[in-house]
Amino acid sequence: MSTNELTKKIKALKELQALMEEAQAEADAIKDELKAYMIETGTEEMSVDVFKVRYLVVKSSRFDAAAFKRTHADLYAQYTRPTETRRFTVA
Repeated sequence: MSTNELTKKIKALKELQALMEEAQAEADAIKDELKAYMIETGTEEMSVDVFKVRYLVVKSSRFDAAAFKRTHADLYAQYTRPTETRRFTVA
């Protein structure tokens, strides 16, 4: 690919990413409004037209790797392994 083609593709990518971020922000704002309404009305589940909306408390237990590493560094080191990934960025 030529430099011109690469520049065009990167510009198109940046424009699309900006559109996605804008759309995500808009979607998040709508979700926040719905959540606020549900909290205000004390509703965990509601049916609206053909939609069912839920905003439920979900409880879970998660392994605290940082605390385990502090208290059992030798075991932590024994059961961890290095990984390799690739990260794509355009600045």
